[in-house]
Amino acid sequence: MIGRLTLSDFRNHADALILPDHAFIVLTGENGAGKTNILEAVSMLAPGRGLRGAALRDMARQGGAGSFGIAAEVDGVVLGTGTSPQAPDRRQVRVGGVSSSANALADHLAIVWLTPAMDRLFMDSPGGRRRFLDRLTLALHPEHAVHSARYEAAMRARNRLLSDLPRADPSWLAALETQMEEHGEQLSAARADLVARLGGELEGQADEPFARPLLAIEGEDGGGAALAQRLARERRRDAAAGRTLSGPHRQDLAVIHAAKGQAAALCSTGEQKALLLSILLAHAALVAAHRGQPPVLLLDEVAAHLDPSRRAALFDRLTETGGQVWMTGTEDSLFNDLRSATRLTVTSGRVFRSAE
Repeated sequence: MIGRLTLSDFRNHADALILPDHAFIVLTGENGAGKTNILEAVSMLAPGRGLRGAALRDMARQGGAGSFGIAAEVDGVVLGTGTSPQAPDRRQVRVGGVSSSANALADHLAIVWLTPAMDRLFMDSPGGRRRFLDRLTLALHPEHAVHSARYEAAMRARNRLLSDLPRADPSWLAALETQMEEHGEQLSAARADLVARLGGELEGQADEPFARPLLAIEGEDGGGAALAQRLARERRRDAAAGRTLSGPHRQDLAVIHAAKGQAAALCSTGEQKALLLSILLAHAALVAAHRGQPPVLLLDEVAAHLDPSRRAALFDRLTETGGQVWMTGTEDSLFNDLRSATRLTVTSGRVFRSAE
């Protein structure tokens, strides 16, 4: 769990200090007060671009020095990330006071989030679902971020070479395609492992109060030893398309409402939210069993559209995960069923301890 969180010039927070003393941290306040910004700061303690996927320079406070800092104490280790005014687009990471890569953060924290923007995940492009799948996979396989970054780098380099195919060096293309095969196989294997284990965790789940999903991966399978050969055969086609058309970057997460036998995209908005919550809760249990510690959950406005009985059921399920849960809402009453929580009020970028 995060025992101490500090922000400096992050979004609308000039400085903030949060000292959680319960597993639940509840942030309430008006829209635009800066609640989601705090969740975003926590999400930056994991590899990637955080829950908004924003550019680093956009995270720095307007009117500030042009940089930001985030630090957290986790099991006696201080994790830090941020930028400098001289390099606002370059992320810096420190673990225990030592400069590290962003991927090293995954060794210390597993972080998963649910935001209102994800309510349309099943209606979104395959890329959105793939990013969601990779975030879940990363919590079980911390090396997943490295394989993903190296696969993407090799694919981008290949695409650049293919933009002028007649002049492209065939041996360099072959080397890049071999890298894509190597890392792509690892990507696909980790995703398949995650989906299989999630399916096992969900198998015995009741259909109420949250819908039970069935999960599968559709599209490219990573190709194994055949991917490099396939990419070599498809150079001309990919050059004409301007992008690589085969590989695990074309995979998609398929979700079915088990009780209705219906694709998630065809379900109601409420059912889609329930399916997402089921996946998230099953994933938290899976990570806790695998890593010996549950993930940190970031839930933005998660209680707003749930009826009282489902809110109470959600809080009970979240308690069962044994993990730290950060939640936001505009009204304190949404969290009345929580027996204990660190309750904070956020007002215009300032954080205050709420009355118990």
